[in-house]
Amino acid sequence: MGMTVFERGWLSSNNILFDGPEGTALVDSGYLTHAPQTLALVRHALGERPLDRLLNTHLHSDHCGGNAILQGHYGCHTAIPAAEAASVRAWDEDALSFRATGQQCDRFTCDAVLRPGDAITLGGAPWQVLAAPGHDNHALLLFCPGDGTLIAGDALWENGFGVIFPELAGEPGFDEQAATLDLIGRLAPQRVIPGHGAPFTDVPGALARARSRLAYLSADPQRNAENAVKVMLKFLLLERRKMAVATIPALFDAIPVVRDACVRLLGHTTAELAPWATAALVRAGAARQADGWLVNVD
Repeated sequence: MGMTVFERGWLSSNNILFDGPEGTALVDSGYLTHAPQTLALVRHALGERPLDRLLNTHLHSDHCGGNAILQGHYGCHTAIPAAEAASVRAWDEDALSFRATGQQCDRFTCDAVLRPGDAITLGGAPWQVLAAPGHDNHALLLFCPGDGTLIAGDALWENGFGVIFPELAGEPGFDEQAATLDLIGRLAPQRVIPGHGAPFTDVPGALARARSRLAYLSADPQRNAENAVKVMLKFLLLERRKMAVATIPALFDAIPVVRDACVRLLGHTTAELAPWATAALVRAGAARQADGWLVNVD
């Protein structure tokens, strides 16, 4: 199977490039501000050959932010989760996640949809498309039974999974995430390519850690909201590298997920959440504070 994994930093999802008799394909395209780098990686790998297909596991901006530049350069056939097709075709940013999370994504188009139960070919091998609700209730897994490889998106990382965003909007997500972890357990993959972080083979260990994390979050939904606030601030910091501490409350006010959902769940204003989140990142070693600036720590 011709497969190359581009492991990216945490601002951008990993990208998986396939080359087989059916042509070339890329799964997920990273974040908008890394789009030129995404294109450069693909061009270097393919040389003069085209990118025939582009697929997305889900449509959070760090997984599809490079779609537009790749479509512009290659004209690649693009397939996205079926539940998002109408929103993409109308470019409804209220229905898509970009406006709610305060993140960027250039407009792209779709040519086809991916549905749970579909069978596709990547790198000359058959893959199954499977539903992966939880982090995003429209998300998908891609599984190759032939060699046990799972492309997990943000449903399973080596140490956890993505924020359970549906719960922030008052929709179910914890039980859905648990069901997705159970599905991965039944698949018994030999190797997982996560949306973020290095591919790994200790899948039972990762599942155990993920289930423990999920039990902790679901026991008190405020914990999920607190985690979301910290993740949103860290994402802004990854993108900007540093920001004036005094501007963070206004930035939080401009992000509906923080301003509305998290404030509602946590009972604090954005002015109160901003110093709490700043201190939490500094305590975790994910940022440092100096001379009125919050500075990213990789």
